[in-house]
Amino acid sequence: MPGSSGHVTVTRSTLRQQIADALRDEVLAGRLQPGQEFTVKEIAEQYGVSATPVREALVDLSAQGLLDADQHRGFRVHEYSGDDFRGMIEARSLVIDGMFHALADGHLAEVRPEEPRVAAALAGVRRRGEEAQRAALAGDVTVLIGYDLRFWRELVSVFGNPYLTDFLHRLRVQGWVYAVQHLRRLPDLRGRLWSEHTALVDALTRRDTDSARAIVEAYNAHSLSLVEGLTDGGTGKGPAQRSARQEPPAPGADTLP
Repeated sequence: MPGSSGHVTVTRSTLRQQIADALRDEVLAGRLQPGQEFTVKEIAEQYGVSATPVREALVDLSAQGLLDADQHRGFRVHEYSGDDFRGMIEARSLVIDGMFHALADGHLAEVRPEEPRVAAALAGVRRRGEEAQRAALAGDVTVLIGYDLRFWRELVSVFGNPYLTDFLHRLRVQGWVYAVQHLRRLPDLRGRLWSEHTALVDALTRRDTDSARAIVEAYNAHSLSLVEGLTDGGTGKGPAQRSARQEPPAPGADTLP
């Protein structure tokens, strides 16, 4: 049965969303492992609520790709593969690159960093990035995930439309779901988690899409390198092993997700 905190009180007004959020956090924290099974009844008993909002929450998470429904056994946490992870990165890279092209070509003329509305939004995104950086440098992956997801969602909402924002957010959640189970195997995450959030915001504030694109491309390349090292049974030292023969990677290079 998921979770280890015992009975949890949930208000009636937002049961469906609160249960979905709580279970998503359990998956992102690695406490609910891929392939782990549970029933509506078990979750309802854990949260002390009726079966209806629990079933609705689980259906919502299934639609987001985090759970698989089994007609006879209930639900289980979806198991993503390395190929899935690579596909997620490829998909989000294509969308982000298209956003950068639109910004560089003037198709997002209404998004001007110097405008008060946009400037205020970017300042908020940057603050979120600063919190994510602190968590990354401290190796606190649980705190990082929360700020990182908010950072990317808010950043894309400034330069993209709501459909792109929701699509990329879902991909990032799924990417973290896959990555966190492997990251938890590393005894010390300090210096291994991506921490270039503010550099990306600063580049976009300057409308320097070349620098922004380079930051994202480096981020994705090193993410793949580390996750492949972890899933191959290593300790996530793919880039570090290379550094024994070459120059050390730049700070924040060994990153996920």
